[in-house]
Amino acid sequence: MKPVWKFTLIASLGGFLFGFETAVISGAEQIIQKLWQLSPARHGLTVSVSLIGTILGAIIAGQLANRYGRKPILYAIALLYLLSAIGCALASMWEVFLLFRFFGGLAVGISSVVGPVYTSEIAPAKDRGKLTGTFQIMIVTGIFTAYLTNFIFLGLETDAWRYMLGVMALPAFLFVILVRRIPESPRWLLQMGDRSKASESYALIGDQEMICVPMTESEDVRPPRQVNLFQKRYAKPITLAILLAFFNQMTGINAILYYAPRIFEMAGFSAELSYLQPIFIGGTNLLFTLMGMSIIDRFGRKKLLLTGAVGMFFFLLLSAYGLKGVHADYLLFFIIGFIAAFALSQGAVIWVFLAEIFPNEARAQGSSLGSTAHWLFAAIISWLFPIIVEGTVLGGFYAFLFYASMVVLSFIFILFIPETKGRPLEEIK
Repeated sequence: MKPVWKFTLIASLGGFLFGFETAVISGAEQIIQKLWQLSPARHGLTVSVSLIGTILGAIIAGQLANRYGRKPILYAIALLYLLSAIGCALASMWEVFLLFRFFGGLAVGISSVVGPVYTSEIAPAKDRGKLTGTFQIMIVTGIFTAYLTNFIFLGLETDAWRYMLGVMALPAFLFVILVRRIPESPRWLLQMGDRSKASESYALIGDQEMICVPMTESEDVRPPRQVNLFQKRYAKPITLAILLAFFNQMTGINAILYYAPRIFEMAGFSAELSYLQPIFIGGTNLLFTLMGMSIIDRFGRKKLLLTGAVGMFFFLLLSAYGLKGVHADYLLFFIIGFIAAFALSQGAVIWVFLAEIFPNEARAQGSSLGSTAHWLFAAIISWLFPIIVEGTVLGGFYAFLFYASMVVLSFIFILFIPETKGRPLEEIK
């Protein structure tokens, strides 16, 4: 295995834990609600407190990565994931549980920025889509694993939720051990003016020609000052990042991932089937993300986004009518169709695109902004979903109809985004 792939896989373990942390609550949320007799407001906070941490993590991630480097922050993320898993599994009070869920969300927010940025900075232009997309593959692998372990532990008579949440400590510990073996990003080292360490990092990666960064002695490389992201020269990438994050979440993807068992119960499925069917969703998500990653550098980001939007609209519309009672028995297939279209397009592209569109000096901060927007919209969608579906008998129908309409608007937006396939980071404007 080439060193760049090995380092990418290690850094992407943060993505696996990101996906697991995101999806695991879907199996535990109803058990925890009964355990601590939570009111609807407290129940909503229990599910969304992780997202609050995620938003904060995404906000601070860029500054932390610029100040301390990519590698130290990845190590700190690994420790946060480990602390969250152990703390949630052992929590005896609701307030303590919230605190450790918040830590997990903090790790997710930071890793959603630093993981893709690190990989994009060590990747050759011709393979950058696949390499940076490895982070997304690991996310959906984590989601699938969470659904699978939720179903396995559901059969335990007591404390099933503790096992659901605590099992994340195993991959978190592995991440803590392995992340120490990766080199620092050579692009960050060059920005810091440390040419000798950048050369050492290139040597560890194994192929200097695959990273298009000037290394000549005549190049004027100075330690960077703090870049003001909100200036006219960055207006275009800022707009693209925020709008892509907005439309990514307005598809309803996180509402489906967080509330999958509840959605199937709404459609009349038994409790056991409601926990089994998300496994098929997670498996589909993983399979089609792998497909998306295998073709992203061949067909480009834009074609995948446009094609996926057509599929998402079609299956969201069918899902809406399935929740209304029209062919409800086929709801699983409708949602699987949506997940496949999403994974092949938005799911495969978003973290790659956010890590590509900003110039070197603003990449970490720009990715941080895009990720913050992503998680802010995720929190809004996830918070509103139970309110909408419990407010009226046709709440599920209206929610999915809204998601379908937003996909139409996203199709129009995608027509205007630039293609970044195969272009060195320094040439993307």
